[in-house]
Amino acid sequence: MPNYATTRDRVESYFDGTATKTWERLTSDAPVSRIRQTVREGRDKMRALMLSRLPQDLAGCRVLDAGCGTGAMTEELAKRGAKVMAADISPKLVKIAHDRLPVTLRQQVSFHAGDMTDPALGRFDYVLAMDSLIYYGADDIARTLHALGQRSGAVVFTVAPRTTLLMAMWHMGKLFPRNDRSPVMIPHSLKDLGRATGPGLAQIGRVSRGFYISECMEYRP
Repeated sequence: MPNYATTRDRVESYFDGTATKTWERLTSDAPVSRIRQTVREGRDKMRALMLSRLPQDLAGCRVLDAGCGTGAMTEELAKRGAKVMAADISPKLVKIAHDRLPVTLRQQVSFHAGDMTDPALGRFDYVLAMDSLIYYGADDIARTLHALGQRSGAVVFTVAPRTTLLMAMWHMGKLFPRNDRSPVMIPHSLKDLGRATGPGLAQIGRVSRGFYISECMEYRP
């Protein structure tokens, strides 16, 4: 199984190259295919679930949006009053996130194109990592959670759940049928992640909408 750096570099290459336009369109109001519409709706529902784990009023809080993509989560956090560090391995997605952010919220947000675990980013009250750990093995996820947990009160993140359907697709290598250069999602069970991570891991809820299936979890060190 590839290590963290190899997977991270492949994710960067994918989202900063072949997938940039796809994700820009998927995360906009532009028409998309029926399958991608279910992914859009599923991601919207997951974002709401993750945000529900944080206080409604985030004034005075510093939050890391780890894997900010095109910035939808970043904008919601800033609207709640948080100071947000929006980090993503793809410089192109970071630029889209910056350009989409309303001017009235820009003083609350800093952007970082690079590794979301970089210690130079500082400490946070909360970390949200939506679909940015789904390509990593259990040991790499555990190391990432430990690294982020040392600098925050809670890490809310998602993984691909170990369902019969996802495991069948994973074995067939069809999780991304349109682009064989994309990184491959690795499904996980709570038991496997708990064994790798240790105490502090909790299962929050699952979103299943068409082609989008994702599990929300929370890690409190």
